[in-house]
Amino acid sequence: MIAFAAAAVIVSMQLDNRQSILVLAHPVTVGHTLSTQDLRQVAVSADVGLDAIPAAESSSVVGRPVAFSLPAGALVTRSSVGAPAVPTNGDAVAAIGLKAGQFPPMIAPGARVAVLVSAVAAGTPSTTGAQLAAPVAQWTGTVIDVGAGPDQQGTVVSLQLPENEARQLATAPTGQISLVALSGGGS
Repeated sequence: MIAFAAAAVIVSMQLDNRQSILVLAHPVTVGHTLSTQDLRQVAVSADVGLDAIPAAESSSVVGRPVAFSLPAGALVTRSSVGAPAVPTNGDAVAAIGLKAGQFPPMIAPGARVAVLVSAVAAGTPSTTGAQLAAPVAQWTGTVIDVGAGPDQQGTVVSLQLPENEARQLATAPTGQISLVALSGGGS
């Protein structure tokens, strides 16, 4: 009985030591200026050791850009608010135009992807009728942004990769690039 009473006291002390912090109400992309609609409050234990911004300080982040693309529910931290931090040192961002079937439709900022460049355009029958050979080039990157192409028929996916790989990807022929979602989510 004494152990249960002690445990109840400890748990109640932990619950009383909660504070309201800010999290994102929906996904945001790098450079997005935060508004009150982008934020919501959650109560967490005050001793979690995070750099989270208390809900009482929401005015310090409203009107400021986010440094990274973040998913809904992500903690708003002091390091996630400020000048865009993409690309990181040694990396570059390449934008590629894709059509349906060249990427998984659920691709979102933060996703890890395999970038495959084939010898022939997607949907083109091979001249021999045989199975297509292995990709002529492949890399791993992180999705930074996904948006409608200028013609509203395609999709533009911005990928962060090591600088040399981003340069090679930028020269790959349109129609020969495909993305494959990898496990592990964001990087």
